[in-house]
Amino acid sequence: MRAPKRLLAVAFLAIALQMPDLAAARDIYPGPEQAKNDLAAALQSAAATHRRIIVDFGGNWCPDCHVLDLYFHDAANQPLLETNFVLVHVNIGRMDQNLDIVERCQIPLKKGVPALAVLDTDGKLIYSQKTGEFEDMRHMNSGAVTEFLTQWKLGAAG
Repeated sequence: MRAPKRLLAVAFLAIALQMPDLAAARDIYPGPEQAKNDLAAALQSAAATHRRIIVDFGGNWCPDCHVLDLYFHDAANQPLLETNFVLVHVNIGRMDQNLDIVERCQIPLKKGVPALAVLDTDGKLIYSQKTGEFEDMRHMNSGAVTEFLTQWKLGAAG
């Protein structure tokens, strides 16, 4: 049963990437003005539940950002994500919004999005993508996200 679901997801993704309106149909990044409140709520939640924070920088116009979100929420990764992390989507507009958060998390936007940062339970930056590791996510597989989540979960060597 698993193979047909994967094939269906791949087929949908192929269609979505060829049809920009479909790829952007589901907004995963809230309005840019919401980022500071979302981060503050994530810090409270992370501290209360002893989880790290993943800050996902991107935009609803970005096909690779949508692929990353699909992989975050697939059957292999969603339990790992929900158990170990609080996920915050930060809308960077057209690379011109929330630049203070981008800078604080040391994300080089010129390398592309999606770009991820990991904060500890106190909000201290412990990792930021420097080389655009996921900016070509549509050509990667879910296992790359699994490796990332496993590496950065609380208690991992990270």
